[in-house]
Amino acid sequence: MYLRAVHAETSIATLRQLIRSNPLGVLTTAIPSQRHPFILSSHIPWILEVEDESSDTELGTLRGHLARANPQSKTIIDNLEAASKPSGSFLEEEVLVLFTATSHHYVTPKFYTETKPNSGKVVPTWNYAAAQAYGKARIYFDSKSPETGAFLSRQIHDLSQHAEVSIMGYDGKDGRQNAWRVADAPESYVGLLQKAIIGIEIKLDRLEGKFKMSQESTPSDREGVVKGFAALGTEIGECMASLVQERGDIETIMKPSVR
Repeated sequence: MYLRAVHAETSIATLRQLIRSNPLGVLTTAIPSQRHPFILSSHIPWILEVEDESSDTELGTLRGHLARANPQSKTIIDNLEAASKPSGSFLEEEVLVLFTATSHHYVTPKFYTETKPNSGKVVPTWNYAAAQAYGKARIYFDSKSPETGAFLSRQIHDLSQHAEVSIMGYDGKDGRQNAWRVADAPESYVGLLQKAIIGIEIKLDRLEGKFKMSQESTPSDREGVVKGFAALGTEIGECMASLVQERGDIETIMKPSVR
């Protein structure tokens, strides 16, 4: 990830929140294979597990699952079996999971109310927020193993609970619906589906993130971006205006103007 200092997000807590609010991450692996491409990616939802939420340094562990029929799964399993590694072993190669916030948008040069009329030296860009998580992946692929069954049962339960409550808002409070539970489905059906997936657990050793929200612009241009997004009259426009304003305020506090 290209990280200009002005865009870099160093708060681990903020990056955790970005991941949890946008759990659909892109798992990317680079594993030699005679049957499949060297680089493979899959969009899958993740659970981020942290032992100490108050810690400013703990990166946490990502838990997810892949369809067994996915070529990426087949490549992973082939790699482990070729090395005579059992289910529950780690891949030698580092893996990457990329998370992108749902709020992102094209930025037209027309928004730059200072630079465009003064010099015309402006070009379009794109504002977005993203996090890249790296680590070694532990793979649970033996469907007959109790360890695999326990991991997948926990993974499916926790992921469903997070999505139902945190994303859908089904917490059963104040008249809202109760969350759907895995236990609501027939046990035999859930067990059958579990055999069709493999589990992935990534202990993170590197977490990078950026909020590219016009912080590099002059205060006047940044104000133009805020007003431009707000004037779109859309939900995403309002969200982007708020993010640009928020990040601009942080930049101002971190690097106050010299008067």
